[in-house]
Amino acid sequence: MGVVLNLDQPKRDGANASIAALVDLTAPDMERVNKLILSKAGSDVELIPEIANHLISSGGKRLRPMVTLAAAKMFGYEGENHVKLATSVEFMHTATLLHDDVVDESDLRRGRKTARMIWGNQASVLVGDFLLGQAFRMMVDVGSLDALDILSTAASVIAEGEVMQLAAAKNLETTEDEHFAVIKAKTAALFSAAAEVGPVIANASRNDRAALRSYGMNLGLAFQLIDDALDYGGSSADLGKNTGDDFREGKVTLPVILAFRRGTGAEREFWRSAIEGAATDDAALERAMGLMKKHGAIADTIGRARHFGGIARDALAPLEETPHKAALLDVIDFCISRVV
Repeated sequence: MGVVLNLDQPKRDGANASIAALVDLTAPDMERVNKLILSKAGSDVELIPEIANHLISSGGKRLRPMVTLAAAKMFGYEGENHVKLATSVEFMHTATLLHDDVVDESDLRRGRKTARMIWGNQASVLVGDFLLGQAFRMMVDVGSLDALDILSTAASVIAEGEVMQLAAAKNLETTEDEHFAVIKAKTAALFSAAAEVGPVIANASRNDRAALRSYGMNLGLAFQLIDDALDYGGSSADLGKNTGDDFREGKVTLPVILAFRRGTGAEREFWRSAIEGAATDDAALERAMGLMKKHGAIADTIGRARHFGGIARDALAPLEETPHKAALLDVIDFCISRVV
């Protein structure tokens, strides 16, 4: 039993201009990825493709699988396995979103009801598990123990990151280092794995693998920090969820950490009331944004994202100049420019 998924490539408009080269370079392979998604998301259990379709067709740019494809081609890979690994990466990401929405009790994603709001928490978790299973089957098909090790390790780290975030929920004593540990696990680990498996299947050198691993890790950190900033003033199209969702869910992200630590006693009491006491109405959100502006919390969050973006750029600097390398460098600017 299958369903028709909307798997069109991102539009080449101003918002996506900086990844236009990546989209163009990976377009033929992404068509194959999309066909494999259709195939592997299918099941005789009707609810599985129905829920998978709901999230996969929700308008994401599929940045992670494009990174995998470009990283493989950057080192001259000519086989078929990069398509399977890119699809595995996308399924891992999709499964994570399904699980995240349950853990975070999210109602909307990209302006649409989350799967858990339509089909319930149990179905969402189980379909996420199905997609993870399909991802690992494709990894096994590739036959690379190194690639399997990288992606399976990433799956474990992502789960650890979710638990770390759950343990730190509503904890305003969370430090900047502790927050970085969470986002490194939750977001950056998959970007890192997506980038590294490309040179692995291309039989690139250990140094080349390390370069792409560092690129992906620091790109992921920059990406998540910009998401942290966008929650307090971005658009739902850029963010993939509603502005203010992190605040309403009591998430202690970097802008909150900075504003809380830099605030006066009265301001800290506001944060305790909002985050720990769930007083997160629209008026509270407006005040939170004002305090972040007052203490430079958003600007400094963006500054830290630019710092990690610079490390990602430096990681690729020694590598041969190719169109795929240039496209991967463009991704850094794209991720950070979402706040401009």
